[in-house]
Amino acid sequence: MPESPKILAFAGSAREASFNKRMIRIAADGAREAGAEVTLIDLKEYPLPLFDQDEEAAYGLPPNARKLKDLFLSHQGLLIASPEYNSSISPLLKNTIDWVSRPVEGQQQLAEYAGKTAVIMSASPGGLGGLRGLVHVRAILGNIGVVVLPATLSISGAPKAFADDGSLADPKQQEQVRSLGRSLAEHLARLG
Repeated sequence: MPESPKILAFAGSAREASFNKRMIRIAADGAREAGAEVTLIDLKEYPLPLFDQDEEAAYGLPPNARKLKDLFLSHQGLLIASPEYNSSISPLLKNTIDWVSRPVEGQQQLAEYAGKTAVIMSASPGGLGGLRGLVHVRAILGNIGVVVLPATLSISGAPKAFADDGSLADPKQQEQVRSLGRSLAEHLARLG
C-alpha cells in the first residue's frame, strides 16, 4: 500500500487572530480528507533572529532553523497561507524561507525545497485578498526549486469573510479552500 503524502502546513503570520492561520487550518482539513498526513505548525513557535550571515558564521544555524529545516526535509508538500505586507511577502515568511535554505554539511544545497510541491493562498482585509503578495511567494519558491501548483485563492475582506468559529462564512469559499488542500494531497499521491 502506498504511503500517504506528507504535507507541512503553515501561515506566514505570527498574529494569534490571523486570517491566514484560519485559512491554512481549513486547507489542511481538505488535505487530510484526501488522505494526506498533515503537520500543521505555527511559525510563532519557532522564533528566529533576522537572517544575518555574520551571525550564522559566528553562532551557526539557530536551533529553530534546524528544527524547521528537518520538518521541511521530512515532507513532500507545502501548504502556505501568506499574508500580504505592503504588496509583498510577510517578513516572518521570508525570514523563515531564508533560514531554512541555509546549507549544512553533508546535505545537498536547497534539499529542503528542491522537488517539493506547494499550494499557496492568502486572506487579507484589502480588496485583492493578498494576491499581490502571492506573486512574490510564487517567484521565491519557484527560484529555490519548489513546484507551485497553479490553483490558488485570495480571500478579500477577510474580517467579514470569516465566521467566529474560524470557518469561512461563504460555504463556496470554504469549499474552495478545502479543495486547495485536497488538490495538493491528490497531486502528491499521483507522484507516488
